[in-house]
Amino acid sequence: MVFSFYEICWFFFIYSFIGWCAEVCAAAIYKRKFINRGFVSSPFCPIYGTGAAAFTVFLPELRGNLFFLFLGGVILASFIEFATGALLEKVFHRKWWDYSGIRFNFEGYICLKYSALWGVFAILLIYFVNPFLASVVSLLPRLIGIPLLWVLSALLILDAFGTALAIRGMQKKLQQLSQLTEGMEQLSGILENAITRRITRRMESAFPALDARTLAEHVAVKEKSGVFARGCSFYKLVCLFLIGAFLGDITETIFCLATTGRLMSRSSVVYGPFSIVWGLGCALLTAVLYRIKNKSDAYIFAAGTLLGGAYEYVCSVFTELVFGTVFWDYSGFQFNLGGRINLLYCFFWGIAAVVWMKLLYPKLSGWIEKLPVKLGTVLCNGMIVFMIFNCLISAFALARYEQRQTGMEQEAEPKAGWVEFLDTHFDDERMERIYPNAKIVG
Repeated sequence: MVFSFYEICWFFFIYSFIGWCAEVCAAAIYKRKFINRGFVSSPFCPIYGTGAAAFTVFLPELRGNLFFLFLGGVILASFIEFATGALLEKVFHRKWWDYSGIRFNFEGYICLKYSALWGVFAILLIYFVNPFLASVVSLLPRLIGIPLLWVLSALLILDAFGTALAIRGMQKKLQQLSQLTEGMEQLSGILENAITRRITRRMESAFPALDARTLAEHVAVKEKSGVFARGCSFYKLVCLFLIGAFLGDITETIFCLATTGRLMSRSSVVYGPFSIVWGLGCALLTAVLYRIKNKSDAYIFAAGTLLGGAYEYVCSVFTELVFGTVFWDYSGFQFNLGGRINLLYCFFWGIAAVVWMKLLYPKLSGWIEKLPVKLGTVLCNGMIVFMIFNCLISAFALARYEQRQTGMEQEAEPKAGWVEFLDTHFDDERMERIYPNAKIVG
């Protein structure tokens, strides 16, 4: 069953509320009192809504095989939970949940016990819960449902933004105070700020690891002056995205030449040899695996295999849904999952993770940090603008190519200026040269 964007939005809020209720009930049983366990102050846990929406979008094609559906739920949920936990820790410098005390955990972010539970939820959700919720949502007139979704979305965004600003503001004040005095009296005075006081109390109650005093000891260290993109910073990830996109394109081109004897484009965009999947993969894997870069090769290989496979699967479904085009198909490989990923290439992701974190990343990171601060900032900002434009023009060119291939264009009507531009500069021959393996699926 395929659900509309409207229904998926409602699923997000419904499951976010259900997840919040489950977290509150679990905390009430464990601590014998009411605790708002959500990141935001409103009664929502967005990570549950995000997971459920991801299941709804990415897993229906696995409906015919219970094992693959279960496995897909495990992998997708683990990826979301791991990425969310790592991102929150990077932003706020503390773990929001920790499974270190549970067997078969990975860095405390995910564990086999709860990942398997997510797999069971995926089966229940796809087969039973989603169809039921869709029937309930259909009872709400769209004239009411759509404005209500906009209101809920706006409130949730403002709630999350306000909470994040309050916590970050508290961190900065604690950091400034720690540089001036060791006295805890002044620390307690800061925490009485009218804006952050309520959020601080709620966060300390819901997430003990975010206790203000321990938070003050773990705030981020300010980058040293004169060093560009120190550590795993934003500009460092931008540089790694660009390098990874270029190297990924070149690597795939050489691999295809060696295995098929054909020299073909492997680029994701119309301008330049850049593979967006590889670029995002390098940036995301670096952000996620940065804290375990000193672990053993086997450890990093396992993490890279799991995360890389989940990432490639999500990218395949996303591009098909958005562009109506399949850019790769592994149906001819053994141990493939819907033709989107296969075991061999998942192992390649694991090997790439080891090579990247152990060999390439340290050298590239050192070279990036040698750039002058002003020059590095200008170059990164310029490339960000260029890549955004490149991705947009590529998306428009692909959409127009799909129209021409499926006969959706109206020949009798005069073409708009931008359509004429796309037809002239990105005709079928050029698009098929840039995307030789693309298949229009509608």
